[in-house]
Amino acid sequence: MKEGPISSSSNFNHVPVMGKEIIQSLKELPSELTKQGLIIDATIGGGGHSAQILENFPGIKIIGLDQDPMAREAASKKLIKFGTRIKIISTNFADFSLDEQAICVLADLGVSSHQLDEPSRGFSFRLNGPIDMRMNPKEGSSAAELIETLSEQNLADLIYELGEEKRSRRIARKIKNDLAENGPYSGTQDLSYAIAGCFPPKQRYGRIHPSTRTFQALRIAVNNELGSLESLLLKAPNWLLENGLFMVMSFHSLEDRRVKSSFKTDNRLKVLSKKPIRASSEEIELNPRSKSAKLRISAKKFLT
Repeated sequence: MKEGPISSSSNFNHVPVMGKEIIQSLKELPSELTKQGLIIDATIGGGGHSAQILENFPGIKIIGLDQDPMAREAASKKLIKFGTRIKIISTNFADFSLDEQAICVLADLGVSSHQLDEPSRGFSFRLNGPIDMRMNPKEGSSAAELIETLSEQNLADLIYELGEEKRSRRIARKIKNDLAENGPYSGTQDLSYAIAGCFPPKQRYGRIHPSTRTFQALRIAVNNELGSLESLLLKAPNWLLENGLFMVMSFHSLEDRRVKSSFKTDNRLKVLSKKPIRASSEEIELNPRSKSAKLRISAKKFLT
């Protein structure tokens, strides 16, 4: 286990996506639930969604989860005014267990603006930093270690399966050749330039950056994001009271397909959103990163 760079939480800014839609869904719950209920914010981030919920529902308490120490610090500062109504726990939601029952489980699966915009976290190909990408910089292997240890074949498979990148073979070959000939990349931009070189010149400056899918694949793998999501989808319905809401916001198709399938096939849940809820054009204009968000909502059935 190696420690990575830890940046300050002072600039942690995670704009809550579809906050109005989430609040409206909670307002449609029976009043006896929202008067004194418990909500699990499975990805509290900077505390944006939790702040909106606590402000709109004075009787609600929240348990917020996050494995990112900077996120927890930022959320603690933002939510301190709510006192004992908020409890923040250092954990990945896949490892969480609950002894009581909640009226809602909310999971925003997006990478925060702070994580993307802070070079030291290594998530961004636009800003140079160490090739890290860990949500918890103190745990697990970095993306740099991952690309060094995987074989070319396994790296290509990973980029194809988790990034849905058609040029995965060429990219994996380039990365492994570079590592063999020149040693580790100097940072995220060095890696990004190598990936971009695997594309024809005309495709290097399009709407989607050539490195987007490969960086996504590495981030998902480093943090076991899909495995954690599948664990949450299995466990969360057991945390809910009857009629309690399970809300999951995803930002790419690999996540959304899993959420959609789980909601549809889980006999503990009733799907409330037949189609995913999308951000309004007004919100997208204010926060362009909300454009790819899909919010799916289900409710806990009464099981005899």
